[in-house]
Amino acid sequence: MRFVERLLLENQAWASEISHRSPEIFDRLKSGQSPDVLWIGCSDSRVPAEQLCNAAPGEMFIHRNVANRVCPHEDGFMSVLEFAVAVLKVNHIVVCGHHCCGGVKAAMTDENTGLGHLDHHLEAIRQVRRENAETLESIRDEGERLNHLVALNVMEQVRMLSELTLIKDQWSERRRPSIHGMIYALETGRLQEIHRWDGDENHTFLRDAG
Repeated sequence: MRFVERLLLENQAWASEISHRSPEIFDRLKSGQSPDVLWIGCSDSRVPAEQLCNAAPGEMFIHRNVANRVCPHEDGFMSVLEFAVAVLKVNHIVVCGHHCCGGVKAAMTDENTGLGHLDHHLEAIRQVRRENAETLESIRDEGERLNHLVALNVMEQVRMLSELTLIKDQWSERRRPSIHGMIYALETGRLQEIHRWDGDENHTFLRDAG
């Protein structure tokens, strides 16, 4: 079976199943959206945001890029963030990293990948690695060291969000959105929250990175 044929068949099966469970869902969706959360996640195909949160269409506003980075100098990222917080008025932002992240693994060294755009994108994570070199080098297991940097990267992205004028203005206006740093464990399928920021200067580390 050709790719497009299979894709269309899978789409038909999905549409039939979801409309059977919720007969009114497509009529509701065509009238607009009101998601409660902006999800900033990794592009990795193993981390499908809606499925792992058991979310229905319309419940999550999603932006994904390599290694779930906050990119304040990129219009693509900032347009998503601006629309989510200023127009949709989401109450929560989730920054979700995941174990065994290939993007973070590539940032474990200063060796270029040979992919110019990717190397530029990963430089900020390499800087996080350099700033935490002593701690990371003390972790002997390679997999644990990688997952520790995954967590450090999530916390850095949460911090960056908290310093954006766009977010600070929302906090002043309505004390929302809350920002949640989370890790998805590929080996168990479970999410864990590691960092939460509820308004300016009000943040909590829920567990150590790692």
